[in-house]
Amino acid sequence: MTTWFTADLHLGHTNVIQYSGRPFDDAEAMNRALIDGWNETVADDDVVWVLGDFALGKIADTLPLVSELRGRKILLAGNHDRCWFGHGRRSEGWTEKYLDAGFDEIHQGELTMRIGDVEALMCHFPYYGDSHDHDRYVEHRPADRGQWLLHGHVHERWTRRDRMINVGVDATGFRPISASEIEGLIAGE
Repeated sequence: MTTWFTADLHLGHTNVIQYSGRPFDDAEAMNRALIDGWNETVADDDVVWVLGDFALGKIADTLPLVSELRGRKILLAGNHDRCWFGHGRRSEGWTEKYLDAGFDEIHQGELTMRIGDVEALMCHFPYYGDSHDHDRYVEHRPADRGQWLLHGHVHERWTRRDRMINVGVDATGFRPISASEIEGLIAGE
């Protein structure tokens, strides 16, 4: 069993193609490439942590795509996930819909996980930086207490910055990244 990480798939989100410079003609081609890349990488008994922003577009069409993905899928919700607690009352009832679609677990906020010898923090948001020109959702970002942080949200802006590792698909070749690859990034390889 391998543990994998990914974020910011934005399945069904046509505008992200131009916005993040993704090499796809349309959302359907992007969806197929992301699903194929995932399934070529992940085995059925693997665990994949999705650090937010799984699906957009017409959610009735895009959320069910989770059932096409291999492995045990765990979502740490991001600002574009309908089940994200930052949406307040609008998020009510969505956790069940994400679970029904095929996620095995849904989490909110931040969590810690051991990556090799390092206790790393996971959150959709980085300590600082954004996919826009200013930092948004500052109140939902983790406090920087010196831990390594696995995150998404910044799309193609960087792969590793200080003690932050962007696991978003725009930084990882449109595939999940393994825990051993994360270990290498932490070690500076």
